Amino acid sequence: MIIKNNITLKPFNTFGIDVNASEFVSVDSIQDLKDVLNTNPSDLLILGGGSNMLLTKDVNALVLQINLKGISVISSTENSVQVKVSAGENWHELVCWCLKENFGGLENLSLIPGNVGTAPIQNIGAYGVELKDSFISCEALDIQTKELRVFTKEDCKFGYRNSIFKQELKGQYIITSVVFELSSHQHVLKTNYGAIEAELENIGIETPTIQDISKAVISIRNSKLPDPKLIGNSGSFFKNPVISSSKFKILKSQFPLIPHYTVSEDSIKIPAAWLIDTAGFKGKTFGNYGVHAKQALVLVNYGGASGKDILKLSIQIQKAVKFIFDIDLETEVNIL
Repeated sequence: MIIKNNITLKPFNTFGIDVNASEFVSVDSIQDLKDVLNTNPSDLLILGGGSNMLLTKDVNALVLQINLKGISVISSTENSVQVKVSAGENWHELVCWCLKENFGGLENLSLIPGNVGTAPIQNIGAYGVELKDSFISCEALDIQTKELRVFTKEDCKFGYRNSIFKQELKGQYIITSVVFELSSHQHVLKTNYGAIEAELENIGIETPTIQDISKAVISIRNSKLPDPKLIGNSGSFFKNPVISSSKFKILKSQFPLIPHYTVSEDSIKIPAAWLIDTAGFKGKTFGNYGVHAKQALVLVNYGGASGKDILKLSIQIQKAVKFIFDIDLETEVNIL
């Protein structure tokens, strides 16, 4: 374990933003993690896969990369297993491991960038499935006391792209591992969200397996989302806004084709991508950054853009959506 000085963070964030960290260290054991925290750094930035952040300036802090590894089955029943996964494991590689073992529950979350340890913070989700659906518990280290604590699903207070780790406990804990409960037989497939059914039909599959669901999701994502290794991005930059039914009726009268999903009797979710597209930003470029041509939710760095460039664009989009639809778009990424 070596603390390095003045390190570029460009390889460690999927936007590919070139900023420097005054100090950087990668830990691959809980003891190393405790040892680093025992140095009492004055400021700390926890780094997982770097897929959910926009860096707008140099980081005058100790950047701590969580590189804990390990996947293991810790219990099983006739139809399910519980799997414990260390925080530093890549999320999509975990999904692939589960599919190889024929464990179901995460297949709709294929190809989501990032690491396992940051997934509960965001309650990641896609195609009708959220992390909380398979989540049992997570273990996290208290940054102040250096003690490990187990958080149950109820403790985590999961919401839409939200959790206790983004709210009252923000910056207080570092997640070290997560336990999931997955099906081992009689898998329950979720295919009625987005374009999964259409993609399955397109590839000629009538009775899909969990592996088929994953293939369909990967195909859909690849057709819409740029590979961060080729074009800097952080996936969906904005959350899908949820508005009241009364407000939706007004918008429906103005925009008859507005897509929507019913969340509850008085809550309607509107696809942020449609709002951004309708506001005229889809595919728009501003030199070396812009909005992706195939998915309006994705802001991209074509190479050499700064975090401030991307932030400026995001604010411009928010103002336009507010002006046209009177809807406030919230960012999904963390802006630092």
